[in-house]
Amino acid sequence: MAKKKDPLDTDIKRLKEKVGARKAKTENAEGDASLRVLHKRLKRAQRKKRALAARLARARGKKKEAQPAAAPAPVAAVAAS
Repeated sequence: MAKKKDPLDTDIKRLKEKVGARKAKTENAEGDASLRVLHKRLKRAQRKKRALAARLARARGKKKEAQPAAAPAPVAAVAAS
């Protein structure tokens, strides 16, 4: 089953496109207030995504991979019993 698309990822992608389009349109990127607001929103979303990833990594601890909650028992172990 495919992983669900994260709304934060779609927001970041959309904001990157908007910032890129706005930068291409204007000749003075530093003086454009609306571009600065878009860029700040993009950076805020990226910071939120990094914080979430760090929080999940700390919660996972030293485990390499998170195991699913309802993992089926291995077939060999059931047959040996």
